[in-house]
Amino acid sequence: MGIGDDIANNAKEAVGKAKEGLGDMTNNEDLKAQGHMDQAAAKVEKAKDAVADKVDDVKRSMDDRS
Repeated sequence: MGIGDDIANNAKEAVGKAKEGLGDMTNNEDLKAQGHMDQAAAKVEKAKDAVADKVDDVKRSMDDRS
């Protein structure tokens, strides 16, 4: 929704990629899986924020029409 959310989600995704890479290099499947989960959670949050932004846009559009 806001820039802070974008930064937090991008940071979480980057940490997930780092965990995945480290898990891959060390053959640590748990760390690799945790990295995948962190990335997926960040992507879900990004999608949720995008939907909320679109809903706000529609609300504003409807308000402008009245």
